Amino acid sequence: MLRTAVLTLLLTILSLAAPAVLADTSGKESLGQIDYLRMPGESGFTPEQALAREDWQPLPGQTPNFGYEEDVFWYHMPVPEGDTRLILLIPYPHLDNIRFWPLTNGRPGSMIQTGDQYPFAQRPLPHSNFLLPVERKAGAEHGILLRIQTRGAHHVPMELWEPRALFVQLSTEDQFHALYYGILITIILFTLMVFAGLREKIYLYYLFTTASFLFLLASLRGITYPVLWPESPTLQNYSILIAIPLAALSILLFSRTLLGLNRLRGWIRHSIQAATYLNLFALVGVAIFDYNLSIWLSVSIALPTGIVLALVGPALWMRGHPQAGIYTLSWGALTIGSLLTSANMYGLLPNSFITTYGVQLGSTVQALVLTAALANRLYRERASRSRSREAELAALSAQRRAEQRSLDQAMREPLTKLPNRTCFEMHASEILNLTPGKSWAVCVLRLNNLAAITKTLGHRNSDRLLELVALRLHQIAVELPGVKTVGPRDDDNLAVLEPATFAYLMDAGTASGNPRRMAQSMEQLREPIDYLGMQLPLDSCIGVAMFPDHGQDLNTLVRQAYVAQESAIATEKGLAYYDPARDPYSPERLTLVSELRHALHNNELALWYQPKRCLKSNEIVGVEALIRWPGRQPAVHADQLIALAEQSGLIRPLTRWVMEQALAARNVLLEAGLDLTVSINISPNNLRERDFPLFVQRLMTSHHRHRGRLILEVTETSMMQDPANSMRTLRSLDYAGIPLAIDDFGSGYSSLSYIKQLPACEVKIDRSLITDLLTHTDDRIIVKTTIDMCHNLGYQVVAEGVEDEETIELLREMDCDMIQGYVLAKPQPLADLIGQLRAQDSQPPVPLNLR
Repeated sequence: MLRTAVLTLLLTILSLAAPAVLADTSGKESLGQIDYLRMPGESGFTPEQALAREDWQPLPGQTPNFGYEEDVFWYHMPVPEGDTRLILLIPYPHLDNIRFWPLTNGRPGSMIQTGDQYPFAQRPLPHSNFLLPVERKAGAEHGILLRIQTRGAHHVPMELWEPRALFVQLSTEDQFHALYYGILITIILFTLMVFAGLREKIYLYYLFTTASFLFLLASLRGITYPVLWPESPTLQNYSILIAIPLAALSILLFSRTLLGLNRLRGWIRHSIQAATYLNLFALVGVAIFDYNLSIWLSVSIALPTGIVLALVGPALWMRGHPQAGIYTLSWGALTIGSLLTSANMYGLLPNSFITTYGVQLGSTVQALVLTAALANRLYRERASRSRSREAELAALSAQRRAEQRSLDQAMREPLTKLPNRTCFEMHASEILNLTPGKSWAVCVLRLNNLAAITKTLGHRNSDRLLELVALRLHQIAVELPGVKTVGPRDDDNLAVLEPATFAYLMDAGTASGNPRRMAQSMEQLREPIDYLGMQLPLDSCIGVAMFPDHGQDLNTLVRQAYVAQESAIATEKGLAYYDPARDPYSPERLTLVSELRHALHNNELALWYQPKRCLKSNEIVGVEALIRWPGRQPAVHADQLIALAEQSGLIRPLTRWVMEQALAARNVLLEAGLDLTVSINISPNNLRERDFPLFVQRLMTSHHRHRGRLILEVTETSMMQDPANSMRTLRSLDYAGIPLAIDDFGSGYSSLSYIKQLPACEVKIDRSLITDLLTHTDDRIIVKTTIDMCHNLGYQVVAEGVEDEETIELLREMDCDMIQGYVLAKPQPLADLIGQLRAQDSQPPVPLNLR
């Protein structure tokens, strides 16, 4: 059955493609340049008046395609010379009003009026497409004048044919379309017989789907007009309006039943429900809205419906749905064909056989594949019924065994066979609740080097090692003074919270009374474990939270013990007690994050500015923007604010806010006559954002007068966190013409071989090397060497943290380019800085030619 369907599928595709291959175009005449005239609303122009107008425009391309427009369009085109009759073919049967005048020596002849708003008998030549005869005489100049107005898509493909060649072409196409309709009718009859025998809804829905597509495609091609209601143009127009949402609804009902979408949850079910309601709305809208709005609404809803149906198949296929593969193949072909035809109707794709008959091609593939699938489904259902009876008996037996195993395994971690988190929480909570006045220690132990061992030895060896470690830790825990049982067995003193994290509960009073035994346990933890001939150390950290001092419930205590074992003290000493003052995950921190987000949203942050002076010209040449949070009590230091933004993910919007504020500040500086560069600091997190260079480029494009005057500063330490991505981002910024500066140079341990590759124009020496420049010879050597090295690499050098005139003179002798520090000014609001610069500008000893 499936083999026959595949053969039929191939033959059908070849037959549908045959008109494009076999058609004889030798009798097709080429149209000359088409000019058009667009008249809004209803115009009562005569042909002579239209021809006499001077606002005719050449048509771009050979096919008028203006989308959904109700304006009147006039078209004027020449006809090749000759003395034989020609026929103008308009292969789009959904134009409402067509008026045709043959032109002889520029004069219009008798008018022919047709369109799908007129009875079919009124057409000059009986065909679903529009055929308009053109008479030619030797020695005369011939042309064509068309006036077209339609409520649907204004799509007017035009071809000029010799009569004999055209009728051969149309006959060939009609024969192949008849074959296509015959295939669909055969599938409909076959599905009807199957439904009559099985009485299953899925076959009825498939019957409706195939029939609705047959009706839709016949209506779109204009076949239903001469066959069903040749004297009723209104029925023809409404048949198209009804056919589109009706076909979409049939697809949705069939898909929902075939794939069982009602049993699913998530976006698939909601999308199918939304598409069903929207298409019902489009169907009801046929009786409410006008033709133009209704057809636009139907097509606009059908397009996303097709996209949703195309996405449902692959999504379920990836989940292993048994029917999703065939569904994806069938509806994918139909969706692609529908999209091609719809895009052609909207004017997004040019006319071709594939775009014109995309729905027919796609529906043929869909119908044959689904028919074969449904036939195969019949066979599989019969076989599955017998297998299901046997499987049902086996399942009952297996269920009983599984329930027994699940009861045994529910409280244990499968690898180490130790009590799991659920078991630990249940037993430990019971102990805490029964002894409210007693002091207990909740201990969390984590193996920090398990991930490194896994990467070195592989997961199987890592699992085996974890079993040995669990055995060692269990032996140590059993001998701990005051340790409690946290499982159903008497020796369940150790539990597994995560693959590399263990927990145990101790009586704090008993444990504190045996310090020597506790110290011996810590030494045992440090002893390496012998595995595969290697001595593998146990890099463990223990965090301890005390009940009731640190918390009243086990969930809180476990969280606090986790925080303690992640602390620097635990990393250094192997053991740490929870300290609320050192908890980075405290509620106070979350409150501060919320306040920062609110301050950023309400523009409560501010930028203060500190100037930079050029030592050669003694001029103020730029300012650095520094973030501040005015009015916040207690005050938040800028470094703490940045760290908080980086940890909470707010650094992305914060950096963009700073850049926009800096550009606004530079506008103010320019209005004050101060053409200064503005430097801002960017975070290493920004360097890892893929779209950060694009954002900066777009921002500078919209503020083009500041191009090259906004400098981005990055620290050498931040660049070394992710050198590859940082280098890629910095090069993108440099390529876009954004000046870059290396901040805090000398404070980190970055490689000079890396630094020399950076596309920067400026290096800022860290204040730690400048502060003691007058008193420390080593610092002077380092700074002088740094200045010379940077000059040789093409960088300008800025010294940060300069606080006295003596340091300025020393830096000038070292050939430093610029300085920045309190000796010039402290960071201050922009208005105060402008006032200070103007005041300094009036003092003769320090000429400030603020460019």
